[in-house]
Amino acid sequence: MPGFEFFGEEERKEVNDVLQTGILMRYGFDGPRKGIWKSKELEEMICKTFDCKYAQLVSSGTAALTTALAALGVGAGDEVIMPAFTFVASFEAVLSVGAIPVLVDIDETLTLSPDAVIKAITSKTKCIMPVHMCGSMADLDALIKICKEYKLLLLEDACQSIGASYKGKHLGTIGNAGTFSFDFVKTVTCAEGGAVITNDESIYIKSDGYSDHGHDHKGVDRGADLHPFIGYNFRISELHAAVGLAQFRKLEKFLQIQKKNHQQLKDILSQIPEVSFRSIPDPAGDSCTFLSWFLPTEELMRGVVAELKDKNILAGNFYWFDNNWHYIRKWDHLKNAGSLNNLNDEQKIALEKIKHASFAASDNIMNKCISTSITLLLTEEQIKDKGDKMVAAIKKVLAKQNIIA
Repeated sequence: MPGFEFFGEEERKEVNDVLQTGILMRYGFDGPRKGIWKSKELEEMICKTFDCKYAQLVSSGTAALTTALAALGVGAGDEVIMPAFTFVASFEAVLSVGAIPVLVDIDETLTLSPDAVIKAITSKTKCIMPVHMCGSMADLDALIKICKEYKLLLLEDACQSIGASYKGKHLGTIGNAGTFSFDFVKTVTCAEGGAVITNDESIYIKSDGYSDHGHDHKGVDRGADLHPFIGYNFRISELHAAVGLAQFRKLEKFLQIQKKNHQQLKDILSQIPEVSFRSIPDPAGDSCTFLSWFLPTEELMRGVVAELKDKNILAGNFYWFDNNWHYIRKWDHLKNAGSLNNLNDEQKIALEKIKHASFAASDNIMNKCISTSITLLLTEEQIKDKGDKMVAAIKKVLAKQNIIA
């Protein structure tokens, strides 16, 4: 992670194909584009790579979530259960379709706690949205069972886990729909982009239209398209799709390197008995974009964060508990309903509840956790050097607390 580390001639070739035609838009202009359809080609590659029937490219992971929610019929008054540890786009998308985000605790997987999900279900609950954070997966067996029992939709936010799988099935293909993000720091990047994936033709058709002003895309004349429903402009450009096309051809290489580097760093940190690692429901399916590890207490972890910073090796080590973008503790704009547009009354009530809610179980996990990003270009010697420095920092803090000699 991320794919931009391997930008090269492949990306330049695909982009130049588009520039030579001058047609940067993904729809229309059939003649001048001379058979160059990078978006269509990338959608076909996504379907083949992840063994799903349909893929709809959009402009971002946020647009993918918004589009998927709309295509699933989630809207005003509907509750969507999601984890307190995610990226802000997850709740932004829910609010954008008029629905109600219901945030609940995570467990040691760093994803949705099934027990917390069950406790949060009400008569208004319509969808469960697991967010497969940091390259790994939620307990999908448990969540699927809950969805079946309560007749709920399952939308997988797999934006951070491209290439990961669960019991032989790719993340994003297991629920009613799934979403990917192809922003600049994802495993594969379009610079900006995203996708809705599904095996349901109806969801695909709705996603296709919704992401392009409601166009039905049934004719050869874009201007004569019908509009069976309201949509928005979430289109990806051919330039972005071109970058993604080259990146997707390298995905297997990226994953192989990530897994190798992840294992080497994990082996190094494992020499410290006080270090433990996140629970992974299917270890074989981990995409290994991050190595997430714990210390026994918040005090110890804060000491390590300070030591890593002092030694100028904190970069790439994410202490999510203090992170503005990924954990509810710092989401004051959400808790205070800091929206430029007027939210509906049910949303306001829900955000007021979130403002006063306790996430003690999640706090107790996140305040002891660091996720170390796994870069692709480091040599074995460089990984060893990085790991050894991290070990030295951890041991120094443990020694100060008289935990080790």
